Amino acid sequence: MSFDPKDFRRALGKFPTGVTVITTRDADGNPIGMTASSFNTLSIDPALVLWSIDKGAYSLDAFTKGKGFAINVLRNDQVELSNNFARRGEDKFAGVDTRDCTNGAPLLPDTAAWFACNTWEVYEGGDHFIIVGQVTEYHYEDNVGSLVFHNGRYAVPESHPATQAPAESLQARGLLGDYLLYQLRQTLNAYAADFYPQLSHFGVTAEEWRVLTLLADGQAMTPEQISPFVSQPLKELADTGEWLQEKGLLEVNDQGFRLTDKGQQLAAQLLDKAVEHEQKTVACLSSEQQQALKEGLKLLQQSFAG
Repeated sequence: MSFDPKDFRRALGKFPTGVTVITTRDADGNPIGMTASSFNTLSIDPALVLWSIDKGAYSLDAFTKGKGFAINVLRNDQVELSNNFARRGEDKFAGVDTRDCTNGAPLLPDTAAWFACNTWEVYEGGDHFIIVGQVTEYHYEDNVGSLVFHNGRYAVPESHPATQAPAESLQARGLLGDYLLYQLRQTLNAYAADFYPQLSHFGVTAEEWRVLTLLADGQAMTPEQISPFVSQPLKELADTGEWLQEKGLLEVNDQGFRLTDKGQQLAAQLLDKAVEHEQKTVACLSSEQQQALKEGLKLLQQSFAG
């Protein structure tokens, strides 16, 4: 059975993974780094981990022939660091304050965790090599969230609502049930769970919806401009663009991505649906409360940005 590579990647994207930057040094001592989500545990005793590298990767020899490497597990606010090490043809370490672990591999600053590894073995794995490392030292930070990759975009791990106690018991304990972070998280989870499934009626995914609505004004945007708004790395954004092209909703030219007439019509329908859903969701609030809610959230966002 043959698979459409893009469709197969989309199916694999249903399994959430963490986001890491794997680092080492080449034969000349130059720092090497690449973003990878294939990191996984293999054994506790001995302490073994594994990850995989594309056989066409620029840094292939440095990792498959080197004696060691480091795995840097990114925090949930290190999206730009992930994007930086996913790019080709740039000095990825420019402006990044690193230090070396005992095997000489660079460690990135302020990550959620890191693991220094000696190369244990390298195995064939189709169009990838599987690299197994023995952990020689490690470190992690408590109370720090890690960056997640799910459904072709960046995400953050959250507690599942089904695992949480009823609101009555939380309120009985005091602050938690009335805590702003808890309220925002619960509201976001409920809002997304109610809205995103409705997109299937329009034949688009949540990732395609973000691109379509971002470009709804008819103006072209480059992938580099789009990526931060839709939380997709450039590689995955390219796949989303191809899917939209195949559906006749998007055209790609020197200016970047631009919606076709068909794409703009669908984007207008999607925006109408989003507004309809919003109005239904906030109908329990007065118009004054609705306005105050939005203005308050904007002020909070500005306070964190400034």
